[in-house]
Amino acid sequence: MLVLLPPSEGKAADGSGAPLEPQTLSLPGLAPARAAVLEELVELCAGDELKAREVLGLSEGLRGEVAKNAGLRSAPARPAGEVYTGVLYDALGLAELPDGARARAERSLLVFSGLWGAVRISDRIPSYRCSMGVKLPGLGALGAYWRGPMAEVLPEAAGQGLVLDLRSAAYAAAWKPKGEVAGRTATVRVLHAQTVDGVEKRSVVSHFNKATKGRLVRDLLLAGAAPDSPAELVTALRDLGYVVEAEAPAKPAKAWSLDVVVTRIH
Repeated sequence: MLVLLPPSEGKAADGSGAPLEPQTLSLPGLAPARAAVLEELVELCAGDELKAREVLGLSEGLRGEVAKNAGLRSAPARPAGEVYTGVLYDALGLAELPDGARARAERSLLVFSGLWGAVRISDRIPSYRCSMGVKLPGLGALGAYWRGPMAEVLPEAAGQGLVLDLRSAAYAAAWKPKGEVAGRTATVRVLHAQTVDGVEKRSVVSHFNKATKGRLVRDLLLAGAAPDSPAELVTALRDLGYVVEAEAPAKPAKAWSLDVVVTRIH
């Protein structure tokens, strides 16, 4: 099983440690593209701060992120699973996973990134600020920029099993599974169901969507679940107590869409 996750806008504060060693990152086929994005981002942020903030979509209060990006090559790096924070990662709770579940997380989780393309949670990276929606002056929109390199590398990374795609739209733009990989891909939408005047109403909830996805992945890791297909994923999630609605796609080589229905949001 390969689980595709979005990153978090917020990152853990810099600690201590050796700087980035790009050659040690997973998915080495992405190395040339990573080097190009890193070079342009560092150059942008080492120059005109106002321009850098405009390109990165940063407010005055986040001007420190520009200086952080300018020093990425020498900044301390640590495992990506410690760098990414926020609602999804809080619910996932990587630091509290027992050894077996942690090993499964290191094998199966892949975090998408505007700067790195995609990394595993054990890859050592510095804290940075560069979303997939950014348009760098020399490379253009990063979502489009990453499509070529991702198309070369990700099908092999997907292996022969399930691809569980939990990315947001901006990060999903960087790689769309195709062909037989798409046929064993499942996307998840979280719906909040509540009864109003005797009628059930459902709504998509952003904050709790992230939290539910984090808990869902955590539960799969703790259970040691290893579904090979979307249909097996539906069974695994129902066994874990989730309410899941799903239908097989009408056409082959199409991803499954799963709705996870919750009655409490927390």
